Amino acid sequence: MRHRKSGRKLKRTASHRKATLNALCTALFRHKKIRTTTAKAKETRMVAEKLLTRAKNAVAVGGDGKTVHARRQIARFIKDRAVVKELFGEIAPKIAGRPGGYTRVVKLGRRFGDGAEVAILELVDFNTGEAPPKKAKAQKEPKKESKKEPKKEPKKKKEKEAAAAKEATSE
Repeated sequence: MRHRKSGRKLKRTASHRKATLNALCTALFRHKKIRTTTAKAKETRMVAEKLLTRAKNAVAVGGDGKTVHARRQIARFIKDRAVVKELFGEIAPKIAGRPGGYTRVVKLGRRFGDGAEVAILELVDFNTGEAPPKKAKAQKEPKKESKKEPKKEPKKKKEKEAAAAKEATSE
């Protein structure tokens, strides 16, 4: 029986599972939205929420001492420095007022090739969970006439040769 054993094994060894979840978290923080299987999305959500909470608390406290320590703790999981910088500079301040629940899993159905359940894992404050609305076409105002001189069109090869021959004979 699996009493008190939380988490999914995802048919991987412990090191491979850790690497997979770290890579998915990095991709989530970089792109704000990833598409993966439902099981991986739910497992990644658990890891990502802990990292986001650590970054949020460090930014809320302020002070370089706390942020340096938190950055190093998060850098153990996320190996990309640019993503860590984005996490502390852009993502953590935006989620500062949210008391948890920073990610959302939206189920998409089954994948065509193998029938696996597919889902989108996204950051709540960065994605609305739906496609962006299409912009309505506004009536175009007539273009103002510019006072610039029209560009001269390039001469064709034969015209260039004729002009060069004419210049040569006139000299």
